[in-house]
Amino acid sequence: MVNILVVEDDRKLNKAVCTYLNDSGFQAKGCQNVREAYDEMYQHRYELIISDIMMPEIDGFEFAQNVRNINRIIPILFMSARDDLPSKQKGFQIGIDDYMVKPIDLAEMVLRVRALLRRANIEMEQKITIGNLTLDADAVSAEVEGEEILLTNREFHIIYRMLSYPKKTFSRAQLMDEFWDTDSDASLRAVDVYIAKLRDKLSECNGFDIVTVRGLGYKVVPR
Repeated sequence: MVNILVVEDDRKLNKAVCTYLNDSGFQAKGCQNVREAYDEMYQHRYELIISDIMMPEIDGFEFAQNVRNINRIIPILFMSARDDLPSKQKGFQIGIDDYMVKPIDLAEMVLRVRALLRRANIEMEQKITIGNLTLDADAVSAEVEGEEILLTNREFHIIYRMLSYPKKTFSRAQLMDEFWDTDSDASLRAVDVYIAKLRDKLSECNGFDIVTVRGLGYKVVPR
């Protein structure tokens, strides 16, 4: 069962979203404020978060950034009355995965949820298998043909993120924002170093290539 956390201060909408998700085969839990949401995330595992931007205590942007600090892999779907481009840009810049404008269509929301889970390859389990490589997010482990490949925590999460979105280009700045602490003094060159390490450690993988996108960053391309 896929667990989804719904963070929405409108009690009626929160209940409607959770009910529709539960009826669609998911296990949804509703929270009306961020304190409840943080408690839930620390006590239970969730595969996706649906959140409003306008929430009590802090705005959804700060909440989404904190979620990224807790779990960098979990997909985040914003639903908001804000239809302006700057709000959407800000959301995607901090790492959300999709954005819906209220009033939302619940059937469309489920389609988007399934697409996000499918792309992240976590609807059934926290694993990605491509070619002879298997990544297990629960164990934070990588195996090639059954033999463990030793990756650091950061190396694992970088390649897991990229393989969750094959053919998507990740800029150096985006990877730096996601996988380095905000107070880090590392330069964008650090991203190149980690990509080089991943290419070396995963050189025996036969299912994909890590491709340099000139002037932009990197992407993984299935063979």
